[in-house]
Amino acid sequence: MIGMMRDGMLEKRSSGLLQLWKKKRCVLTEEGLRLHDSKELRFERMTTVDCVEYKRGLVYFTVVMATGKEIDFRCSQEGTAWNAEIALALVRFKNLQAVQTGKNRHLSTLTVLGSRLSLSDTVRH
Repeated sequence: MIGMMRDGMLEKRSSGLLQLWKKKRCVLTEEGLRLHDSKELRFERMTTVDCVEYKRGLVYFTVVMATGKEIDFRCSQEGTAWNAEIALALVRFKNLQAVQTGKNRHLSTLTVLGSRLSLSDTVRH
């Protein structure tokens, strides 16, 4: 089950010619940021949360994807800002990935060593 960490409104800048700000209902989960229009920005494809600026009670920030695509958002400065929560969730996701990768490497090393030990036991007998 994917845990919901935050639910609420964000404004996303459109990529069109006029680059208008559009309100989007968003849900932050353990796997990424889901926008109401069914678009999902998954942490596995996200590089960083960047470019934080504070203007007139709003926080402006950019989500940078692994492809280099930048997606601009803004939200109210009140309470814990979305950018901080997204950045922390991204770091948590990347850390869990690194731990899992380390465990997998360790297990494969043990498997290889175990196979070598079994072979050496077989050779001796």
